[in-house]
Amino acid sequence: MLELRSLSKSYAGKPLLRDVSFSVNAGETVCLLGASGSGKSTLLRMIAGLDFPERGRILFNKLDLAEIPPHLRDFGLVFQDYGLFPHLNVFDNVAFGLKMRNLPVEEIKPRVAALLKQMNLRGFDSRRVTDLSGGEQQRVALARALAPNPRLLMFDEPLGALDRSLKEDLLNQIRGILRRAKIPAIYVTHDQKEAFAVADRILILHDGVIVRDAAPQEIWRNPRSAFAAKLLGIGNVIEGEIVAENRVKTEFGIFSLGCPKKIGEKIQLLITECAEGEDAEEIQLTVEDVVFKRDQFQIQGSGGLTFLMNEAPQVGKVVAVKIKVQCLS
Repeated sequence: MLELRSLSKSYAGKPLLRDVSFSVNAGETVCLLGASGSGKSTLLRMIAGLDFPERGRILFNKLDLAEIPPHLRDFGLVFQDYGLFPHLNVFDNVAFGLKMRNLPVEEIKPRVAALLKQMNLRGFDSRRVTDLSGGEQQRVALARALAPNPRLLMFDEPLGALDRSLKEDLLNQIRGILRRAKIPAIYVTHDQKEAFAVADRILILHDGVIVRDAAPQEIWRNPRSAFAAKLLGIGNVIEGEIVAENRVKTEFGIFSLGCPKKIGEKIQLLITECAEGEDAEEIQLTVEDVVFKRDQFQIQGSGGLTFLMNEAPQVGKVVAVKIKVQCLS
């Protein structure tokens, strides 16, 4: 198990990471999700031993990694820019880590052949990596990371340079490999679709701290953080004011909510469509715009609120919407 305990790091005199703690269990894929500059890649570099925290500890199976150099940590890394050796062919790129361990050729050849088959790269052994497509290069990089049977796999925006169709294909392949191999993994991305597709658990980073740590479906049901809700596009985030015990005033009316704030304090609220059977509030909205989204219509109403509806109302019409309202931090 990997454990990060109270890691802190500054960049250009400003705090980048502040007392970050989390763990990755055996066979678990944890996704670090956040905007560019949130410290996601810095965390990976520290785990890999390529950078160092100012405070805090990194442990693997309770062993402190502080004095262990990167090449002895036995972790695999997959980068956005592939990180392949341009002077080596496909076979030698995949075999690199095995050769560094001085394994005999009779062990290396079947291991590389099996990985190339798994990555749909059979027959690519002698090809130059510079002649491959982006998706093919990334599959070679993944095979190289897997070849030495690492104790931990780390992905740093691995699909960032690929187009959408290639992304989906390779993401499915990565997910399948991780589930079959049961290797613990950390997957860094700013793309929420990637995070929800591959992760067992998502950690959302904002302003140097983890604002949400939960399974994807749990985060979607209850983001808790206003930043998490906005990042993931979950419903509408609005401002309210506590006007009495369990009463929150907004521009759309007063709602009965047990938000943990004092009277007079401002608070962020999440407004979403109410699922059938849930307790619901109701608000009236004037329709300002209607956009078709696959099998539903996205309705923009007064105050900037947006909802999905099965039928398209006329612009200018007043509609009643049943909603669920949650307190956010």
